[in-house]
Amino acid sequence: MSENHIQPRVAAARRIALISTGGTIEKTYDEFDGVLENDLSVLDVMLASLQLGGVSIVRVPLMNKDSLEMTPADHELIARTAESMAQGHDGVVIVHGTDRLAVTGETIVNLVGVPRVPVILTGAMRPYELRSTDAMQNLTESLLAVQLVEPGVYVAMHNKVLRFPGVLKDRERGTFIAPGATN
Repeated sequence: MSENHIQPRVAAARRIALISTGGTIEKTYDEFDGVLENDLSVLDVMLASLQLGGVSIVRVPLMNKDSLEMTPADHELIARTAESMAQGHDGVVIVHGTDRLAVTGETIVNLVGVPRVPVILTGAMRPYELRSTDAMQNLTESLLAVQLVEPGVYVAMHNKVLRFPGVLKDRERGTFIAPGATN
């Protein structure tokens, strides 16, 4: 009598493009100048501490700027890079400074429309190096959300996923809102 073996089905890892642009989430402390600056990316350290089974992260280090220093050309470059990465990946996460994150989200919607896959923007109000940071939570939420939501452009931060257009930074509450949505 022959035995029937059931071969487990192994799903291919989801390919997620992670575009880094700088911002508070990536700021490090320069002890000589006594300031936080965008000099070295800490994303690899953050990613190494996560359990990402079934996910393949493709790092795309695009720029390392405070978003207050971004130009319209920078926002367009981010949008076009997200569009390009969406062609060969199952999702795109963009790590971005929060001050101009909404501008980039709107730029992606205006230039690309609805991308082929979800595009999630995220950032942090406090740098990863600080004890009370929101950086790890927001990165983790964005990596999960990009696998679950339908194609579109979103921000994932502070236990919320909001869809563009119309997302705004609420400086009083230190988070993002979508007027008309339950925030």
